[in-house]
Amino acid sequence: MKVFKFGGASINSVERIQNVGKILQSFSGEKILIIISAMGKTTNALEKVVDAFFEGRNDDALKLFEQVKEQHLNTLKYLTPLSWQQAENHLKDFFTEIEWLLHDKAVREYDYYYDQIVCSGELLSTAMMSDYLNEINIKNKWIDVRDIIRTDDNFRDAAIDWMYTQQKVTDIIEPLFNTVDIVITQGFIGATDENESTTLGREGSDYSAAIFANLLNAESQTIWKDVEGVMNADPKQFADATFIDALSYTEVIEMAYYGAQVIHPKTIKPLQNKNIPLHVRCFLQPELAGTIISNKTDHKLPPIIVVKDKQVLMELSSKDFSFVGENGISDLYELFATIKIKPNLTQTGAISILCCLDDRPDKIERLALAASELFDVQVKKDLTLLTIRHYTREKFDELTKDKTILLTQRTTETVQVLMY
Repeated sequence: MKVFKFGGASINSVERIQNVGKILQSFSGEKILIIISAMGKTTNALEKVVDAFFEGRNDDALKLFEQVKEQHLNTLKYLTPLSWQQAENHLKDFFTEIEWLLHDKAVREYDYYYDQIVCSGELLSTAMMSDYLNEINIKNKWIDVRDIIRTDDNFRDAAIDWMYTQQKVTDIIEPLFNTVDIVITQGFIGATDENESTTLGREGSDYSAAIFANLLNAESQTIWKDVEGVMNADPKQFADATFIDALSYTEVIEMAYYGAQVIHPKTIKPLQNKNIPLHVRCFLQPELAGTIISNKTDHKLPPIIVVKDKQVLMELSSKDFSFVGENGISDLYELFATIKIKPNLTQTGAISILCCLDDRPDKIERLALAASELFDVQVKKDLTLLTIRHYTREKFDELTKDKTILLTQRTTETVQVLMY
């Protein structure tokens, strides 16, 4: 049993969807569970739908969603000429689910509606892929992952109910492999015990695949990307990014923790717990071996660079010039837990605390307002958080040249700089 995950870039056109079919044909006869992300930039498009709906612009939301519909239907007609009507009906079920919601008014928090709407991207892409594979005689079963993965109601960053999910995998997923070699389901999403859709965090499809790999005791998990394997930096940002052929679980989880987009931060633990190797391979050159991530010790690694834009620096200062101390810090972390936001970097002084956070405007506003009851609060936006693991002085100087540095933290292996 293998688990494959295909990201949005691997299915963003008719040709690339057909390419996935060719990759799967090369694994003929093997049992594979496939996790698929939303097609191309669909998640971004659906986020605009959410924004319009939540702002009360229902007509705009419906028009934006119509564009998503047309993109998928236009793609589908080239993929399933023999079974077009059946495949179209499959998609229409999900269209209806969203359109009913978009005619309502927002009465709950933004994150709830985000999950109900954005989850449709994965449902649409997997339905298309399943129908296409059946069209070319790669028999498979499509499963709505919301019937399998149970979560809490922490929308946009839901936690898994592992016992319930294990039971569903045993009862529903495993028997399917008695009749087909391929089972297709969605990444990124789950559902509460009240059947409300949830998501597992941005780029959470990697994590979904790891959940299934763990619960199915898979021999391996493979993430198919548009690069040769894991690079020491984002090749879209750094032309000199270099390929790394092998990494340890420890190194990758550190990279993910600091924000590297190659692997979702939660992906490694389910794999490491059962010593399941993770392969990162290129769907454009499937003959390449890619990167293998396992429990083996790392060899000498190049500087590993992670850049996170759209950062906020929140400075929280004592109102009466007293030490912030333990009480101030504990109060602040209670606010983080209540608002469900995590700092990327913190630094504590005698009378102030500095926090670097992702700029999620709704949560930043709530945090600043709540924190203002305890501290004097100042907020600075449009910042960049640079992290370099295994840094060298030369690389640090190169990447911070002509930048204004607001905050620095350094260990023997890792340096982080908040700058603009």
